[in-house]
Amino acid sequence: MQSQQGILEVLEETPLQKFHWKTMFVAGMGFFTDAYDLFIIGVVTTLLGTQWNLSKAEIGLLNATSLIAAALGAVIFGRLADRFGRKKLYGLEVAILTVGALLSATSQNFEQLLIWRFIVGMGIGGDYSTSATIMSEFSNRKNRGRLVTTVFSMQGFGLLVGPLVASALLWSGISHDVVWRIMLAIGAIPAAAVIYLRRKIQETPRFLVEVKQDAASAANVVSELVHQDVTEKNEVSSTPFLKQSSFWFRLLGTAGSWFFLDIAFYGNSISSTLILHSIAPNASLIHATLLSAAIFLIFALPGYWISAFSVDRIGRKKIQFFGFLVMTLSFACIAWIPNLTAYVMPFVIIYGISYFFTEFGPNTTTFVVPAEVFPTEIRAFANGISAGAGKIGAFLGALVVPILLAHFSLPGTEGIMAIVSVLGMLTTLLIPEFKERSLSDQTSMSGSDNAAHSKNVHLFV
Repeated sequence: MQSQQGILEVLEETPLQKFHWKTMFVAGMGFFTDAYDLFIIGVVTTLLGTQWNLSKAEIGLLNATSLIAAALGAVIFGRLADRFGRKKLYGLEVAILTVGALLSATSQNFEQLLIWRFIVGMGIGGDYSTSATIMSEFSNRKNRGRLVTTVFSMQGFGLLVGPLVASALLWSGISHDVVWRIMLAIGAIPAAAVIYLRRKIQETPRFLVEVKQDAASAANVVSELVHQDVTEKNEVSSTPFLKQSSFWFRLLGTAGSWFFLDIAFYGNSISSTLILHSIAPNASLIHATLLSAAIFLIFALPGYWISAFSVDRIGRKKIQFFGFLVMTLSFACIAWIPNLTAYVMPFVIIYGISYFFTEFGPNTTTFVVPAEVFPTEIRAFANGISAGAGKIGAFLGALVVPILLAHFSLPGTEGIMAIVSVLGMLTTLLIPEFKERSLSDQTSMSGSDNAAHSKNVHLFV
């Protein structure tokens, strides 16, 4: 596959350029919206619990339904992206998210809001499987981890903006019936802003070469991106392959670690107001929301960006394993140190440390790894399965943490999260390290499937 690698080698070896940052921004805005929505729904359901007289089960469903829908959306969009191409689908997922967010704000009852939240989740899930794949396939080899992590790091800004917007609206004196609608509608703005830009992104050269066998189009795209004249000619060649056994171990590692991570991350994040209320029962909703914002700003946000600038140097697997380890220790401290939850500041510090290493570690690396360790023809689908497993974990976390808090209190709940984090460490051992490796190291599930019609593309730059 000498010539196919030649075209893609130009893309992988080019230094960081404007198109890298443009792709990163366009892809990242979806994750800003995702994170904003992650936080804001907890505040919305807190308000609606009183206004609509919702049961705990109904609140749990509203908090979690978009997550189970995201699992479905990730798998569906991932499969379609591998079948029809990344470009044909890109932008549709944020359009779905935009419509769902706007319609959520018009809901008149529990059933309507549940339906629109499901639509929002479908869009979020589609964003996970398409954006990570597109950013990975447009990235250069040395900075791929940084670029893909930066896309996901936009989540950090959403986690910060969510509580700030909620606090400002709650402080404004506007009727709470109007406030929650504004909160949900705002989620449509960043998603809508990038619909057009996503539709204009070109098909990835890697998909064109390795799936469509269209080296000429790939050469044209690469020429435009790197501002060099890239041409090709065809020859017959064999194709590297990923063994079936390796595929299943990798999928178990990527899907399993993402599943366990999201149980802890989404369980703690969506229920953050409940958790903070349990240590400061006299605090108002505004004060609990501002405390959440402070934790995200001081601990979580730096974690994302330190990970982005170290993942290509330290490696994905090491960062992920160490992140799970510190999460385990932090949750265990909350569970086992006597009376820790009776003191706000010591609790906030340990809880914040868990957030830092969640973002520095598995919350970013579980997004990066599935976008690079699978062959191109199934990359988006395998990525979607992994993200879908994560969202099932998120659904379970959002659903059960309020119940665990009611039955086992905060120390017992975080003790369970420590066990979950240990399982995340174990599944991390199954993933390969792809630091500074070419995506062409494995390009198909079976060498015999594609060898007959593979092409070699000689490169002239």
